[in-house]
Amino acid sequence: MTMFNESPKPTVIRKAAIIGSGISGLTAALRLNEAGVETVLFEKSRGPGGRLASKRLADLAHGSADASADVSVDIGAQYFTVRNPSFRSFLNRYARDPDSGSETYDQWHGRLRYQASDGDWDAFHAETRYVGVPRMTAISRALAQTLDIRTGVRIERLIRPLTGQWHLNDSEGAEYGPFDAVILTVPPAQAEEIILNSHLDPLVNAFSDDIDLMQACWTVVAQYENGLGLDYEGLQPQSDVLQWAGNNSSKPGRNTSGEWWVLHGRPDWSDEHQDSPKAYVEKALLDAFSLATDTGSQPIQVHSHRWLYAKSSAKAGPGHLWFAEHQVALIGDWLSGGRVEGAFESADSLIREWKKTGDLQPRG
Repeated sequence: MTMFNESPKPTVIRKAAIIGSGISGLTAALRLNEAGVETVLFEKSRGPGGRLASKRLADLAHGSADASADVSVDIGAQYFTVRNPSFRSFLNRYARDPDSGSETYDQWHGRLRYQASDGDWDAFHAETRYVGVPRMTAISRALAQTLDIRTGVRIERLIRPLTGQWHLNDSEGAEYGPFDAVILTVPPAQAEEIILNSHLDPLVNAFSDDIDLMQACWTVVAQYENGLGLDYEGLQPQSDVLQWAGNNSSKPGRNTSGEWWVLHGRPDWSDEHQDSPKAYVEKALLDAFSLATDTGSQPIQVHSHRWLYAKSSAKAGPGHLWFAEHQVALIGDWLSGGRVEGAFESADSLIREWKKTGDLQPRG
């Protein structure tokens, strides 16, 4: 095995492995394919998505014609913005339903408000906000339709023999390769684990501070049979527990009975209660939601999900990290100011650097 200080001379990139299939990984793969570079994505979950996550749940509204129907509720990013014209062009080109050809995202006209420190409520600043239709994962599924994605594969380490190309080992002992370069799109703590397992320890120094900046988030989903009758669809209260609450049923393409609300815990509270029982977390967030909305309605079903690495508290970042000597790169929204659009910009910045330096070479 080649150790860190024995790296062979870098080669041009004709084939790349991408670990993780969130927006940054999907963007990198599509941009590389545009340049004629072969890519393979490895995803530990059952499908692509990352922060564009949705959870399928049964609609339990009593007496409803669709009482046994499955609904999807967005449990990750609640919406996204499109401020970068390149991101708009990218979505217009790739984020279309493979069957109908229609766009898989639409504007959400939700009325959002926040509570100031003096207790008064005010509207969010005016901005066009988008969501996936009929669920957030529709976007990632569309982006992934032409890509080679190996799902259910957890990559644990990288091996670089004297040939100079990378091979990947997964948790089951299978090996994949060879690849000219490897792109890690996972959160920094998970990237650190893979890099240390691969005897590339000094690389961690470049992003070790970012590991502590990652924040947890408890998410609770609650269905209210008759709706809450509120004149807004999202709120950010002054609360020690609740960071955000959004009416998922108000988003375009969501055909559900009653109302489904998504509650996100504050990052500091979620960090403190990472290992708390789900019943405790659900009650705390629901109590905080009732207090913020001044409603005593009780949900007919509740589900919770813990995100260990929901987002970074960093306000900005370098965009990407590229260790040219070792042909290893790191990308993700945590390197580009957060947000869904930041994930795109992180991947796009890496591929633009590769094109500028002549690292890419189409397979012939």
